Amino acid sequence: MNSFGRIFRVHIFGESHGESVGLCIDGCPAGLPLKTDDFLSDIERRKGGTQKGTTPRQESDLPIFKSGIFNDTTTGAPITILFENNNTRSGDYQKQRSVPRPGHADFVAHKKFGGFEDYRGGGHFSGRLTVALVAAGVIAKKIMLLKGINIAADILEIGGEHDLEKGLQKAIEAKDSIGGIVECRASNLPLGLGEPFFDSVESVLSHAVFAIPAVRGIEFGTGFAAAKMFGSDHNDAIEDMNGITKTNHAGGIVGGISNGNELIFRIAIKPTSSTPKTQHTLNWETGETEDFSVKGRHDLCIALRVPVVLEAVTAFVLCDLLLLEQRISRIL
Repeated sequence: MNSFGRIFRVHIFGESHGESVGLCIDGCPAGLPLKTDDFLSDIERRKGGTQKGTTPRQESDLPIFKSGIFNDTTTGAPITILFENNNTRSGDYQKQRSVPRPGHADFVAHKKFGGFEDYRGGGHFSGRLTVALVAAGVIAKKIMLLKGINIAADILEIGGEHDLEKGLQKAIEAKDSIGGIVECRASNLPLGLGEPFFDSVESVLSHAVFAIPAVRGIEFGTGFAAAKMFGSDHNDAIEDMNGITKTNHAGGIVGGISNGNELIFRIAIKPTSSTPKTQHTLNWETGETEDFSVKGRHDLCIALRVPVVLEAVTAFVLCDLLLLEQRISRIL
């Protein structure tokens, strides 16, 4: 449903045009220093409107702490944080209610929830909720850094172009949206994380990563290119008792368990479904298909805003795996 994790458990809630979105984290160790300023950098990275190709919708996104933090320190109790929605234009969605947007959850949500879903801005299916994921990641990354683990993600390409400006320009000239590839790396990860079979590092990460809207694929290490290699070339030769290998085709995971090398994986982000291009879709009031153009404020390339969200998801997955290994009993 809306919760993830065993010990470091993240629950997100809210809708795009509702009063607020937010999260509750259970299992965060007590004694972790935590202030509003800790959230500002990552929240700013997630925002649209601050870079070319992103939505002009702007929210202040200052975290409102409701529980679990006292004297700027975590108490060990569940942490609840809210983010208010103030800059909304719900009328854009009321006008197109009977015409589900291609590529969006409008049609399936309407069928699943019998028409009771909040359809404004995509409601609970909106990328707006990624601010809650980012907030969870801020806390998890602080814990990771205490253990010397660093997590960073970057855009590798947009629209098949390694020159990101060139990729964006392709979309601008086509008056359309475009996708991209984002890579994430986690360094200094300890050997032995992961619970095979079904809770292998790849399995748990993949589960959480696909909660990020617009993700269409994931690969670890050499990824799909491994299908074209010989085993003798793909195997990573072990060089010392710490598990460090000569190459890292496995991406830091063997047998579903972290092997002491850098964790490396990439995700494919689809083009933003909301595109100014005229499309063809169903009108569920008339039962006929018709031409349709998405209105409102949207990202030209949603991949631009994904790196910080991917870091966040990676951080709280790895934090949970660390806690499962009982490598963190408290933070003091």
